[in-house]
Amino acid sequence: MFHGERIRLRFNERDDIPRYTAWLNDPAVRRGISQFAPMSLALEEKWFERTLERPTREQGFAIEIPDGKDWKHIGSTSFFDFHDNSRKAEVGILIGDTSEWNKGYGTETMLLMQDYGFGTLNLNRIYLTVLADNLGAIRAYEKAGYVHEGRMRAGTYHDGEYVDMLMMSVLHEEWDARRTAG
Repeated sequence: MFHGERIRLRFNERDDIPRYTAWLNDPAVRRGISQFAPMSLALEEKWFERTLERPTREQGFAIEIPDGKDWKHIGSTSFFDFHDNSRKAEVGILIGDTSEWNKGYGTETMLLMQDYGFGTLNLNRIYLTVLADNLGAIRAYEKAGYVHEGRMRAGTYHDGEYVDMLMMSVLHEEWDARRTAG
């Protein structure tokens, strides 16, 4: 488990599946992650079972915030597409609880994932792609130190239109410089 100032990351559990299914069936949530179709509970259960077969570094984390004496599950994050020779991986995030959008939890999650990726997994580069019109996510990534690398024109087809995808990354040396400066 990893703790930030206002969030914690814990491994996903089977009990989380109904929440993920509900979030992925919300068109606003799907739009932000370029998911084009709703998700059934059965498909989400199948996804969860497949994740259990992956190495620990590829296991997803539930994002939680304090809720009285308990914790409230608001989303998930994970690394995937590891390239061991280059020491890089892609990161993904989903804040599924729309009542918690625009509160800085995405930025804090991405910073915690950098600590895990660079500090624990010894990655050299963490990268992501984001829909060019997902301005809230882009702001969160920029605040977390991600640098714009390029644009894939008409990179994905979503909701009846082609949408550009932005590529962003942060390097180990940039993360290290921020840590030592702060």
